Amino acid sequence: MATDYDAPRNNDEDKEAESLEALQANRGSTAQSSSVDVEDGDTAEGIDLPGADLSGEELLIQVIPPQEDEFTCASCFLVRHRSQIALEKDGRQYCTDCEG
Repeated sequence: MATDYDAPRNNDEDKEAESLEALQANRGSTAQSSSVDVEDGDTAEGIDLPGADLSGEELLIQVIPPQEDEFTCASCFLVRHRSQIALEKDGRQYCTDCEG
């Protein structure tokens, strides 16, 4: 059976609820909760605002030196595997994404 997808999809049931008064009546009859679920980790101390003074903070990051089978692309500066070298020019290496 053929279906007309351009035909309006409103049913008689939808037309009753389309009026502003009906929508407001439905909204008023269902009480909405205004409480917010807050987890223990969601405190103000755990949020860093933009422009916050972080001069007293210290980052602990382990820097791993380049491996034998890796190179840094001279265009995108990403560390890539040697199999992705597309071009070597003036001692600089470029990856397949930048030269491809």
